[in-house]
Amino acid sequence: MTKLKMKYFDQEDILHLVISEEPQGDSLELSPNITAELNENGELIGIEILNASSFIQEAVLDKGTAKELTLSKVNIA
Repeated sequence: MTKLKMKYFDQEDILHLVISEEPQGDSLELSPNITAELNENGELIGIEILNASSFIQEAVLDKGTAKELTLSKVNIA
């Protein structure tokens, strides 16, 4: 199994989840701020989340598990 990598770009407020380093063949917009990246076989290789800090904060607050969440510049590999 491939190790998941996360990259956060704070100036753009984009969270990129890398599942595989394969070249991207296509993409599929799952919602206005979430895009699934696919390889040439249509398999998921990554996910890009725009406006990530707001998206994550809303997701956590919707679950009632936190009052405030702030993303800081991180690059997890």
